[in-house]
Amino acid sequence: MTNHQRSRTLQQTRTTLTGTQALAAAKEFFSRRSGIYSAFLEKEGPTFLTLRGQGGEEIAIGVAAEAGGTAVTASSYMFDQQVARFLASLPRANDGGGAADGSAMVIA
Repeated sequence: MTNHQRSRTLQQTRTTLTGTQALAAAKEFFSRRSGIYSAFLEKEGPTFLTLRGQGGEEIAIGVAAEAGGTAVTASSYMFDQQVARFLASLPRANDGGGAADGSAMVIA
């Protein structure tokens, strides 16, 4: 049996936001989602946060400063579509690394 979710659980993009701004945007984005797609802060540190959603689903988001922007990596098993929407909502860093068309990169 093939695991079709495996290649969609870790996603990454690059943004012009600072790491602190990107993490704040994640907290705002996921807390304002309605119904089963909302998720709320569980743990946080200077470069990461974890959110807990419906049924105990975890979303983990990490940030790392890079030349010309910030790398934002997010992982979730069941919230992959919402994670992709969040990453697509961030302003893009256009100098390589991230997807210039506004989409998030999926890391297999």
